Amino acid sequence: MRERGVEFDAIEYLKSPPTQAALELLVAMLEESPAELVRKDKRFKELGLSAESYTTGEQVVALLLEYPELMQRPIIVRGKRAVIARPPEKLELLLKAAR
Repeated sequence: MRERGVEFDAIEYLKSPPTQAALELLVAMLEESPAELVRKDKRFKELGLSAESYTTGEQVVALLLEYPELMQRPIIVRGKRAVIARPPEKLELLLKAAR
């Protein structure tokens, strides 16, 4: 985003975890399934979690409130839309749509 000259605010979500209301809003803004907001990485497996248990917005919000480190990133919010910018090409679609 810096390379494109797009201004943004970076939020260090581990230092200031999002509130329930913020997570609910983020889930509503994503075009993807709420399940995409959860990283199914080593930590997810260490916790003994199952992806099938975190498919709804409500389930994902509850999980991320307890384990914010499982939030997929980066998440880019622009206007009333949000994307998980992984791969980076997803960001391009959001930036083009906002023009």
